[in-house]
Amino acid sequence: MRRPSEIEQEVKAMETLTELTSVFEGIASMRIAQIKNQVMQATQFFQELWSIYSQLRVDGMFRFGRSQSLTEVIQKDLYIIITAEGGFSGDIDQKLIHLMTKTYNKDKHDILVIGHHGALQLAQRGISFKKYFKLPVKDQNINVGPIIREVQKYKTTTVFYQEYVSLMVQDVRQIELSAAVTSEGKDLKQGTEIISEENYIFEPSTYDVVDHLESSMMRIALSQLILDSKLAQYASRFRAMSASHTRADEATGELKLSYNRAKRNIKDERLKEIINGMRKAGVGA
Repeated sequence: MRRPSEIEQEVKAMETLTELTSVFEGIASMRIAQIKNQVMQATQFFQELWSIYSQLRVDGMFRFGRSQSLTEVIQKDLYIIITAEGGFSGDIDQKLIHLMTKTYNKDKHDILVIGHHGALQLAQRGISFKKYFKLPVKDQNINVGPIIREVQKYKTTTVFYQEYVSLMVQDVRQIELSAAVTSEGKDLKQGTEIISEENYIFEPSTYDVVDHLESSMMRIALSQLILDSKLAQYASRFRAMSASHTRADEATGELKLSYNRAKRNIKDERLKEIINGMRKAGVGA
């Protein structure tokens, strides 16, 4: 039989775990609210850029903001996977890697990893990647310039990211980056003012302005996907912590019952010893 003192120590440890999971739940919930607000602000800025860009481009082609004279492009598809920086994000990173490996071919694809946990997951599977970037800590003014410069070297880019559906539901998705840009802007209404070379002067040229706008919108679109992934990661963390909190609560309750039973058993044993001692004393008299 376990001693009450041993059970009491486990109760205290489980109560500490309950408090910690509650704290992590609160932090994750707060970060979700902050990121949602940042996504809304970035979306508004994107709408303003798209309104100008859609009036300026002379054809329907999206050139990833490359210089119009650039002809040497790597004839591969660049895979970008956005994962957590650490492993404390539930199982969503594993799901993302699994989705990517369904179509990955080392001869046709190069991989760029955002988030240390994804780099570890790929290394464990023996899959090499070209570059690794840390998941941005801040949610505002994310510097994706180095990533965009890599994107511009390739024929196409596919982003694998984590989608925030709700606090308790997260999913994994893939999207072609130029499609992510155009899908952001396709439903936007044009402004009343027509922006063209007839009423504006563009320096050094209209093509250069279009390149700059495409590059800027890619930065926003990629930042949005990173923020969406961070939302999903925090929600996954919240869900994991919520489940851990519930299990810790249940375990604490069970341990307290065991503690009370152990104390009661000790009292019963002592009472039996007293009664047996009194009986022996009575017989001896």
